[in-house]
Amino acid sequence: MVDSNSNGSSNSEVVAAIPQKRRTPLPFIILAILFVVVPFLTWYLTWFGRPLSDENIANYLSDEKNVRHVQQALTQIEGKIEKGDASVKRWYPQVVALSNSSVVEIRKTVAWVMGQDNKADEFHAALLKLLQDQQPIVRRNAALQLVRFGDASGRAELRAILQPYNVVAPIAGTISSVLVEGGVVNENALLARITNNQNQAQELRSPLPGKITSVAAHEGARVAAGDVILTIAPDSDFVYEALRALLFVGEAEDLPDVERYAVGVAGMPERIKLQAAETAKAIRSRSAEKDSSNR
Repeated sequence: MVDSNSNGSSNSEVVAAIPQKRRTPLPFIILAILFVVVPFLTWYLTWFGRPLSDENIANYLSDEKNVRHVQQALTQIEGKIEKGDASVKRWYPQVVALSNSSVVEIRKTVAWVMGQDNKADEFHAALLKLLQDQQPIVRRNAALQLVRFGDASGRAELRAILQPYNVVAPIAGTISSVLVEGGVVNENALLARITNNQNQAQELRSPLPGKITSVAAHEGARVAAGDVILTIAPDSDFVYEALRALLFVGEAEDLPDVERYAVGVAGMPERIKLQAAETAKAIRSRSAEKDSSNR
């Protein structure tokens, strides 16, 4: 028979031995939630795939102070064009107007989107204008999209995509913070700084993505405006698109650049070599037909 007094004592000891569950303070719970919710909302609100209402598209197109808003609206318009949604034409005047934007990112995106409707005469005219843009990435997007209109006006720019690009100094001065040969850069990456005689520094940023193949002006060197600072090899994605475009509009004088990629260029993926071979074959066939018709 178990003594009741000893049993009560042992129960209290067991209870006392069980650790009490501590409650997490409310501020810590709120902070933890914010760590999850804020990044999600940031991603969701800036995600180009997030559906926009027609009203938001119109508003976003007018919000040039927020470049991502404009780009998101343009991306939505591109999707509607691809789906054959005729209502999208209501925004065409705004899209054309944005081709005159002072923001490179906007002009670049507009050039790409306008190529999705190759029946729109206003887009065709705007693309021809963008082919004269000061920024190479805008010109290149315009040249690629003009091919969709059956227009070979950008052929020289397409060929330029296949060649290295020389980045030149915009002002005279002393070079500093220059990147080294072999580095891979994205568009708008900082390449170097140039300090003029008034000790004013100007950043030199990459107009194109690619790989730095050579550096002509090293740390501390004096340069004049227009001097080559470094050279950037073509980006593989741009090369692939240019080769695909030249498949339709390339001519015999483009063959040396195309065939160089058909042989194989170091650092370029296999798909580039295959596309170059196909493009070269199409150009030779087209040239042969022209020669026979001229006889």
